[in-house]
Amino acid sequence: MTRFVLGRIGFSTLIAVLLAFFTLPLLWLASAPLTSDPTYKVSVPDFTWENFQTILEHPYALPSLYNSLVLSVGTALVVVLLAALAAYALSRVHLPGRDVLLYILLLLSSIITGTAAMVPLFQLAVDLQLIDSQFGLILILSGGLLPAAIFMLKDFMDATPKSYEESARVFGATPLQIVRHVVVPLVRPGLATIAVWSVANVWGNFLMPFLLLRDVEKQPAAVIMYTLYTEGGQANLRLLSTFGLLYSVPVVVMYLIVSKKYGFRFHGGIKR
Repeated sequence: MTRFVLGRIGFSTLIAVLLAFFTLPLLWLASAPLTSDPTYKVSVPDFTWENFQTILEHPYALPSLYNSLVLSVGTALVVVLLAALAAYALSRVHLPGRDVLLYILLLLSSIITGTAAMVPLFQLAVDLQLIDSQFGLILILSGGLLPAAIFMLKDFMDATPKSYEESARVFGATPLQIVRHVVVPLVRPGLATIAVWSVANVWGNFLMPFLLLRDVEKQPAAVIMYTLYTEGGQANLRLLSTFGLLYSVPVVVMYLIVSKKYGFRFHGGIKR
């Protein structure tokens, strides 16, 4: 009995420590923008709007959020479209060494990260004249996400009943019509998973935009946030906290939309 009570106390203490570890930064992020002189400590704000006014007057703050949205949504669309077509083909066409190829692609995409491949990617962008191009950055980011996206989406494709496709084929549907009207509605949760995953990866990406986008007007929020420091390298907490809060809003909105739509219960094949 004593051992059980001590175990419960230890477990409760561990949970409390973990909750505090994740809750305190969120409390600071919520209170610091409303404080006239924020510090690194969590304190009761004096509810000033001066910090928001200052960040709204910043010439690149709001445009950078728009740039992040363009890059994230553009990459998600490319990844979802290409991953859906590739995953469907790999799921339905039995090629020799198909599964080995998928595992090799996933393994290489995990080992050779964007940082490790930065030099050849930068050289490729220079040769294709894609430096300082948001479209070029979307292509590069999409290429890095596609192997894992195809691997994840193939499980959803494998779980869809082939009898539905056969019925559509009997009535004269083309392969693209089958994909659009039969397969896509069945794997919609999987497509949503890939879309959310792609947006989250691109939204917080710093290195690729920092190296490939020279024009400050095209840079996303993750890069502009780096400029909210003093010349001595000290963080401007008033601007950094306020911009960080605005930077988090789209992610929270996406969380609420997906939670309301799917409840974070993603299933392959038919949603039951």
